[in-house]
Amino acid sequence: MNTPHETAAPPGPGTAHEGLFAALAAAPVIAILRSTSATHFAEVTDTLRASGVRAAEFTLTTPGVLDALREYAADAPPGLALGAGTVTTPAEALAAVEAGATYLITPTTSAEVIAEAVRLDVPVLPGAYTPTEILTAWRAGATMVKLFPAATGGPEYLRAVRAPLPDVPLVPTGGIGAADAPAYLAAGAAALGVGGPLVGDACEGGSLAALAERAAAFLDGIRR
Repeated sequence: MNTPHETAAPPGPGTAHEGLFAALAAAPVIAILRSTSATHFAEVTDTLRASGVRAAEFTLTTPGVLDALREYAADAPPGLALGAGTVTTPAEALAAVEAGATYLITPTTSAEVIAEAVRLDVPVLPGAYTPTEILTAWRAGATMVKLFPAATGGPEYLRAVRAPLPDVPLVPTGGIGAADAPAYLAAGAAALGVGGPLVGDACEGGSLAALAERAAAFLDGIRR
């Protein structure tokens, strides 16, 4: 059977995928921004970037997020991969890309959303948990696969899944704290999706200085 993937190698230079891979090479963390309002998303993203995090996900469950995404993307700093998360339909995928998202993340293995991302030529990270879901997402055209919810199985589950599926780049997401991050990377994670343990209350107007401290601690732990 012909599939979009033969190996885990990223697409070649000049594609829309290059920015995401470069951002994750600099720091293997995707910061997940989710709140009751997108009012503070810009300043949170700026703080994360200044602290060394190069990939941010604006979740579509946040009211006003497409406007916030569009406004931020219009003057996004270089070296930042700006994505949309919780994408559940092809229409949402298109709207997010039109607003400026350069990659898409889904909570489930949706063949329709993956196909739309492939059509739009943007990276897509579908959510999956079981080996069957992971391989289905990969063969459908996923750029990487979001292992979700990661905390239910922890690093050992990630390691066990990678044994029969070593070519699929996995991004564990959900419940990963700074202390857990090194173990997930040691188990073979390609990157980490991190929300509350990293972002905290910053998206609700909480301290940006505290956010910067959490980001620094997170990245320091990974580098050590």
